[in-house]
Amino acid sequence: MKRTLQITVLISLLTMSSFAQKRSQVLPADQEIFLKYGADRLGKRHDAAMQRFRDNRLGAFIHWGLYAIPGGEWKGKVYDGAAEWLKSWAQVPTDEWLKLMDQWNPKRFNPKAWAKMARKMGVKYVKITTKHHEGFCLWPSKYSKYTVAQTPYKKDILGELVKAYNEEGIDVHFYFSVMDWSHPDYRSDIKSKEDEATFARFLEFTDNQLKELATRYPTVKDFWFDGTWDASIKKNGWWTAHVERMLKEMLPGVTINSRLRADDYGKRHFDSNGHLMGDYESGYERRLPDPVKDLKVTRWDWEACMTIPENQWGYHKDWSLSYVKTPLEVLERIIHAVSMGGNMVVNFGPQADGDFRPEEKELAESIGKWMKENGECVYGCDYAGWDKQPWGYYTRQGENVYMVVFNSPYSKHLVVKTPKGIQIVKGTLLNGKEVAVKETSRNEYNVNMPAKDPGAPFVIKLQIEENTNATDKYRDALT
Repeated sequence: MKRTLQITVLISLLTMSSFAQKRSQVLPADQEIFLKYGADRLGKRHDAAMQRFRDNRLGAFIHWGLYAIPGGEWKGKVYDGAAEWLKSWAQVPTDEWLKLMDQWNPKRFNPKAWAKMARKMGVKYVKITTKHHEGFCLWPSKYSKYTVAQTPYKKDILGELVKAYNEEGIDVHFYFSVMDWSHPDYRSDIKSKEDEATFARFLEFTDNQLKELATRYPTVKDFWFDGTWDASIKKNGWWTAHVERMLKEMLPGVTINSRLRADDYGKRHFDSNGHLMGDYESGYERRLPDPVKDLKVTRWDWEACMTIPENQWGYHKDWSLSYVKTPLEVLERIIHAVSMGGNMVVNFGPQADGDFRPEEKELAESIGKWMKENGECVYGCDYAGWDKQPWGYYTRQGENVYMVVFNSPYSKHLVVKTPKGIQIVKGTLLNGKEVAVKETSRNEYNVNMPAKDPGAPFVIKLQIEENTNATDKYRDALT
């Protein structure tokens, strides 16, 4: 009997391992298993709202909550972990942590200034933390006592931001943490009938808050869910599918990230058959796919998000504790994402007083200046399908392929290899000045650097045409 049990457990573990290995690997149709709560669609969404999400390409993230007040420090000790997790790092009791609400009075908060900063940076959408894991709500939720309405500030911060960003022509997306450290009914796992009943109440509370957000702020374009990795959510895949349907019925066209979803077997992001759940993959956090090896990501929509310090989302007093990216490094990550058909969201962690630190303002200004001159190679662009070259990245829109050059070669010639049947007709800088293009071998060209080295990342627009009937004038080497 004992040996039979051991064999059964071993088979179960091997089966689970097999499913884990097949994450994001689509199974042949005849091998797929029946799922009630798996992907509701195969392939990309192609409606106007999803196309808008895709065309926007560049967004900003705002992580703002009670954690901005201590800024990574608790009772004289500075914690180098992510500031928004300070309650966990310092093991602060919930009642003690939520007393920070008495200090929430951001006197320098100016939503219009925030929106103008975003517009000048060139972002097309902004994701705002409506509620992070701590449970503090930036809107006056009638389902929680832990909201801005119960602070000295009192006003609806979320409402002010939605109005200000929309007036600047910027789409608003809502970050929402399902995990809620403030709620007594939250459970990280379901181990008993009592847990099941308690967590059911929590899911009802969460439903109510999401309905409230969708009703109060009907211009919201996206819900970006977080805090969904606990076993309690994995065991309630039905609920994640229900939430996606509920929000899409309330807000036609709204987009939902993959991080919300779990299927019948607790698989997240991609279901047990390898199909993406939600409208876009949101697993690329502080990392990017390899531009050569991971081209599978071009088969679905995806979005990456990144911090400026290596591991800080919310405001931390001391940025010296981790590496801080330069504007050039941030810019390269933006272009990297777009070149592979993805979106990039750059994070900002406002101070407790409602202002941004000087480094964030400088970075936003620097990115904005570049985007004002070169945004043509970002907005509405996609994966080009051309071989990656050491000088930088390609993006594409229609019959135009953009070369975004970060590494100028000493030869002053930029090597370009085109797919079979594609010819380069002309190359120009975005200011209209032409650059020389010379065919050097089959499907290979040298594109000249500008006469004067720009000294910064620059863009060359290639006009291309398809000519599958062109005569091949090159002879293969005899070896």
